[in-house]
Amino acid sequence: MAMKYQILAQLLREELAMHSGIRNYRLPTERELSERYNMSRQTVRHALALLAQEGLIQRRQGSGAYATQQRTSASMQIAVITTFVDEYIFPTILHDMEEVLQKHGYRIEVYVTRNRVGAERDILTSLIQNPVGGILVEGSKTALPNPNLDLYQILHRMHIPIVFFQGFYGALPHISAVTDDNYSGGYRLANYLIQKGHRAIGGIFKSDDLQGTERYNGTMSAIRDAGLPLPDHQICWYDTEQRLKLVDEKNISMLRTFLNDRLANVTAVICYNDEIAYYLIQVLRSVGRKVPEQMAVVSFDNSYYSQISPIPITSMGHRRHRMGTEAAKQLLLLLQGHSSRSLILPWELIERSSG
Repeated sequence: MAMKYQILAQLLREELAMHSGIRNYRLPTERELSERYNMSRQTVRHALALLAQEGLIQRRQGSGAYATQQRTSASMQIAVITTFVDEYIFPTILHDMEEVLQKHGYRIEVYVTRNRVGAERDILTSLIQNPVGGILVEGSKTALPNPNLDLYQILHRMHIPIVFFQGFYGALPHISAVTDDNYSGGYRLANYLIQKGHRAIGGIFKSDDLQGTERYNGTMSAIRDAGLPLPDHQICWYDTEQRLKLVDEKNISMLRTFLNDRLANVTAVICYNDEIAYYLIQVLRSVGRKVPEQMAVVSFDNSYYSQISPIPITSMGHRRHRMGTEAAKQLLLLLQGHSSRSLILPWELIERSSG
């Protein structure tokens, strides 16, 4: 674990980075730093000596410590923690983040959790021991209580800027997040199907990510508001491990089970995303059910899956490049010493042939 002087040194690196535009910026005095962070004068001197050794400050006898306008390698590094990286929507998000941050001299390093809280904990522990300039995080299993909140609180106390994207943890309301308007998206998709004349609507949602529960909530609310019976028996849930089995092994048994046990009598299905809709359409075609004539299939993300599907998928999307770009912009505000805010991105309906 980092020593106190190392933690203080990182806090001061961040302070220097935030005031990098101020010529000859002067750090608080040893006494002021000691009182601010409740650390001994010896600890403060040790931290300042480390910064001087790195060339970040120049100590002037009787005057104080002044910035040299240099920035450390670590303070210019941004950690991007994401659940997956090499498939689906993630490459575009990462590219957009990098494009925004590189313009200001920052570089990103990507860490992958595969949506597992154990991997997330290992990554956060490493970042506490080896601090970076800022962190962009797609949380792991955001629909469930998270055992890593203690580490996020430590990073927050270290004044390392953090912004969540895609999902967030409700127990950390002080950390900004850029997310999709998933409740409204689910509501609009269900209402779209109802206006098309569908009355037996089912759904397939992801149980361990916040997006899944929000999309389910919007779907069920629209069905309720239309005066239709709530279709509990026509709702299917899957988790990350089942998703990996489907995508990595092309094992479609889960969807066959859903179709036989829960979706046999529905005329339309709202899917958690284009990925699950793509595989569902394959299963439907394999058993001779026509899309959309016998079952409409709609989903979220407007990804390449929605276009390469044998039946192009009607999907909720938003303006290209928004998620990664907006998350990086909010982090950049924090890095520059400003406040950030949470953003909810609206969906747009892209109609295609599937529903």
